[in-house]
Amino acid sequence: MKNEHLRDPRKEYYTDKFPDQEQDTPAIQDDMEPKPDCGEDSYKGHERLKGRNALITGGDSGIGRAAAIAYAREGANVAIQFFPGEEQDANEVKEYIEQAGQKALLLPYDLREDRAATEIVEKTGEEFGGLDTLVLNAAQQISHPNLQDLPMEQVHDTFKVNIISMFETVKAAEEYLEPGSAIVTTTSVQSFNPSQPLIDYAATKGAISNFTVTLSSYFADKGVRVNGVAPGPIWTPIQLDKGRLEGELPEFGQNSPLGRAGQPVELAAIYVLLASDEGSYITGQIYGVTGGQPIDL
Repeated sequence: MKNEHLRDPRKEYYTDKFPDQEQDTPAIQDDMEPKPDCGEDSYKGHERLKGRNALITGGDSGIGRAAAIAYAREGANVAIQFFPGEEQDANEVKEYIEQAGQKALLLPYDLREDRAATEIVEKTGEEFGGLDTLVLNAAQQISHPNLQDLPMEQVHDTFKVNIISMFETVKAAEEYLEPGSAIVTTTSVQSFNPSQPLIDYAATKGAISNFTVTLSSYFADKGVRVNGVAPGPIWTPIQLDKGRLEGELPEFGQNSPLGRAGQPVELAAIYVLLASDEGSYITGQIYGVTGGQPIDL
């Protein structure tokens, strides 16, 4: 007899080819077709983060948005950093956080700028009276068909946003992080299986994986856990803002073992686990959410 409670992961969420589309910088989630599912209508909380104060970089859309919605519904106050120009998406997230009965703080900052990462930490601590949960998720991803097309300015910017800002954020946040606090980074399957058109992005993701493991050793004797999440092909605005080569978007995620791209909400529970007391014995780990693509650090 067929079990009606089982759901075939190959047929969950969006399984068709994606309409070919692109957006100018910054890409806006609300203008995507189809819109990513970040748990706006489906995620239900169980007070697993009650009383927490979280800062999520890149929290206006995609994976960061899914984490922000989940954290708020789990009982956390949530500050989100976002790139200036993404206010449309950020204001929507603010509404979801406040609808969950939690405090929201919007932080429009360009993480390429000096002290931006420090200021978002300071403003979160001031607004919430503390900071105990960091989700370091913001990223730049721009693809090029060959090395000669890759501007060095882009390489510098990608490293500033993707990994250097993480160092600055953690340094600024260390004084706030009491025992029981948590740091969650977003690395990528690109850290383990890099793609040639994303050479600078993949290099930063490799650095983030290394950073995560090393940082966990540093913070272990302080009672602060540090873990990472390695997404595979997830449907987010970063793909529309030069994140894929021309003509690649319709097939995005179709070559994963599960045969489809993932949705941001499919990562939300992992970010909650790694921040919550349910993950009390988890540190120095990287969790792959890749649709079956292997990761191996």
